[in-house]
Amino acid sequence: MATPAEIAAMRRGLELATRGPASRNPQVGAVILSASGDVIAEGWHRGAGTPHAEVDALSHLPADAARGATAVVTLEPCNHTGRTGPCAEALVTAGVARVVYAIDDPGDREAGGARRLRSAGIDVEGGVLADEGHALLDPWLTVRRLGRPHVTVKWAQSLDGRAAAADGSSQWITGAQARHDVHRRRSEADAIVVGTGTLIADDPALTARNGDTLFARQPVPVVIGTRPLSRDAKIWQHPQEPLLFATYDLAAVLDELADRGLHRVFIEGGPTLASAFLAQGLVDRLLAYIAPTLIGGPRHAITDIGVASIGAQMRLTIDQLLPLGGDVLVVATPESAVH
Repeated sequence: MATPAEIAAMRRGLELATRGPASRNPQVGAVILSASGDVIAEGWHRGAGTPHAEVDALSHLPADAARGATAVVTLEPCNHTGRTGPCAEALVTAGVARVVYAIDDPGDREAGGARRLRSAGIDVEGGVLADEGHALLDPWLTVRRLGRPHVTVKWAQSLDGRAAAADGSSQWITGAQARHDVHRRRSEADAIVVGTGTLIADDPALTARNGDTLFARQPVPVVIGTRPLSRDAKIWQHPQEPLLFATYDLAAVLDELADRGLHRVFIEGGPTLASAFLAQGLVDRLLAYIAPTLIGGPRHAITDIGVASIGAQMRLTIDQLLPLGGDVLVVATPESAVH
């Protein structure tokens, strides 16, 4: 069982971890305790290519000062050589007597650090403050599991599947409760993505609003497409600096967003962009806000998603049906999505 000093050190390690940048690499903190339970060194991971948290903490100690000490780390020490050496080996070399960590490393190459430490005669305790560790690293763990950011596609539609009237007008199909729900979910995302067509046609602000004010947390606006944008567009007033991608390689865009630590991506559309993400199998969750109204005409909420026959239809699992005033939100998962 972890001691009170080790639990306090783990809480400190989780705090230190947040000092590191969110990216494709995990945020990790480490604290070194003396045999008597006193803190003698701290460290955290400062980004790709820099020393990992354990090595950073050890670097602040004189030679042999960690011998017989306890290393408290928020993530299982890695057991592979990448841009840096394996942390498990660094701890063995340093002569620590005990290692305490919060959650197991999910990587195929990186995992196994605990096993290596035990084989060297080091006492190892895992799962200490595991819930807090998972909460910190949940976005990164999602990227590791999927190989890319988690993608949510959202649209609002009439009961007959239209996203706008024939003249292109679409404000508002759904009511106030549905729109508030959209903004709340935007505030939980790291990035909000639209195509240049939607940006030019609708000039959205792409902010997350709580009534007349902005939520404290704002997603980074991302624009995909090659059409030039007006310098008067509302997006340039966004609290976060917009990211522009003059490409239709959606996988490459997601790869770049993952590198930037934008792990939860919210696709706002329009229909062409949403359909492209669906067609390429890059969607993990769908949010369809359905209003009890009929519009007709050619402005469909979803266009070509590569379904040529009924046998190729994209099956969904309905996760939730949520009434929002007079509207209904359908939360669904493609059955082909990786989890």
